[in-house]
Amino acid sequence: MAWFILLLAGLLEIVWSLGLKYTGGFTRLGPSVVTGTAIVASMVLLAHAARTLPISTAYPVWVGIGVVGAAIGGVVLFGETMPPMRIVFLVMLVVSIVGLRLTTA
Repeated sequence: MAWFILLLAGLLEIVWSLGLKYTGGFTRLGPSVVTGTAIVASMVLLAHAARTLPISTAYPVWVGIGVVGAAIGGVVLFGETMPPMRIVFLVMLVVSIVGLRLTTA
């Protein structure tokens, strides 16, 4: 269950990191509320998952999910570029996340 909670926390990290672009520096109320809520919910879920999982696993996995999701979301939503080497490094990050999962009891 902790891994599922951690996955949800990571998905919410993607929401808030991408949401930052829509807030206009937190000058737009609606996007700011959604982004702020996602930040708080993501942190609460991360804290809950870390009650069971080692923080040395939970935090890097949470960050990794957010990084990969934000990078992909930046391309899809904002037309950002994805050079081949960026793809290589994102794949390496995914491999690292999977490795942390497989080596955690």
